[in-house]
Amino acid sequence: MLLNCYQQEFLEAGCDEAGRGCLAGPVFAAAVILPPDFIAGELNDSKQLNHQQRKKLRIIIEKEAIAWAVAAVDNIEIDQINILNASFLAMHRAIEKLIVKPQYLSIDGNRFKKYPDIPHSCIVKGDGKYLNIAAASILAKTHRDEFMECIAAEYPHYQWQQNKGYPTVVHRSAALAHGLSPYHRKTFTISPPQLNLFSEIAG
Repeated sequence: MLLNCYQQEFLEAGCDEAGRGCLAGPVFAAAVILPPDFIAGELNDSKQLNHQQRKKLRIIIEKEAIAWAVAAVDNIEIDQINILNASFLAMHRAIEKLIVKPQYLSIDGNRFKKYPDIPHSCIVKGDGKYLNIAAASILAKTHRDEFMECIAAEYPHYQWQQNKGYPTVVHRSAALAHGLSPYHRKTFTISPPQLNLFSEIAG
């Protein structure tokens, strides 16, 4: 059973990101302030849920949250400032968009760039411990998936509607065969799929 939030004294927003390990597309982040009596039985780390569960939970979260916001940092900015800083920036943008200002931030992960005037705590695997971070993980993931599905039609050979920009064999093979799209992160290395096979055999 996940706890509602990290601490009880201040109004808290949970924050998480999605798409950090992708080869293409933006990194998305969400910030969510939940009411103290919020209940959603299936709510957990978005990676532990299937597409239909995430879709259903997104509707509940967006309807019942005190405040929620989603923001993105695109692939061009990622190449300029690196993916770690881009993840922090996406979270900052999401926090800034909240219609209710939080007094405390719970951040999924072990690092964060301080947001002005709001204290925070970093919680490793926080999306599996606290409802507000889990809710942020759901929103970041579903909003990003929607974006990747929309742009998939422009470049069908990458099959983003299925892999969402992650480095699957199909995605890497298409990138090596067709080159990079305007949505690809140019600073990310795309290794040939057979290299993984060789390393597995060697291991």
